[in-house]
Amino acid sequence: MKDLMGRAIWDYYHNENPEDLQTETSISELDELPVEYLFRDFEDMNDIEQKALHLSEGKVLDIGAGAGSHSLFLQNERNLDVTALDISPKSVEVCKLRGIKKAVCENMLDFSDETFDTILLLMNGTGVFESLAKIDTYLQKLYSLLNKGGQILIDSTDILYMFDRDKDGGVYIPAGGYYGELEYVVHYKGESEEPITWLYLDFNTLKNAAQNNGFKIERVLKDEDSYLAKLTKK
Repeated sequence: MKDLMGRAIWDYYHNENPEDLQTETSISELDELPVEYLFRDFEDMNDIEQKALHLSEGKVLDIGAGAGSHSLFLQNERNLDVTALDISPKSVEVCKLRGIKKAVCENMLDFSDETFDTILLLMNGTGVFESLAKIDTYLQKLYSLLNKGGQILIDSTDILYMFDRDKDGGVYIPAGGYYGELEYVVHYKGESEEPITWLYLDFNTLKNAAQNNGFKIERVLKDEDSYLAKLTKK
């Protein structure tokens, strides 16, 4: 991993000639992602993010923390005990420089030191599951990190709307797998990461997987094709 996302975050924080990130998927063209978006304040976050941050309580694990904006709000404005977790070394360094007291660079599957009352996975949190074939592994890991009575707050988008339709409303979906499994590539300053598998889940698919892994699940907010789900232990 070249850690291009982390480099962009590092460059922006240190004002070292940052450029916009570029992202693309196997079903979408190149798109610009302004790095400053990753540093936004609570007021600039979308309704799903704001709802998740308001629902957070107790000891919190923020998975895929990035530049740490969610963790900072919970730590500084909600006075919660927050651990920011990310696989990007430079992102974690910036989290620390921004004042996050607990920031860890580790894959969530290897993280096992503590358990939590709230686990956050935001900005298409289901993406970290990679594929339907791996979703049970990730959900079982999350189950082990969650305290009794705790909650997982995770968001995603049903991307069915991105596929072409026929005149009768039928959707043309490529054969050979679940339509939400995409290849995702990040570009920064002329360099490209190796493609990763990134998973977008419709709510019913997440619901079935969650229930099969010992969770109760409810959709706490829906915003067009996106949603925020809350998982608790049965």
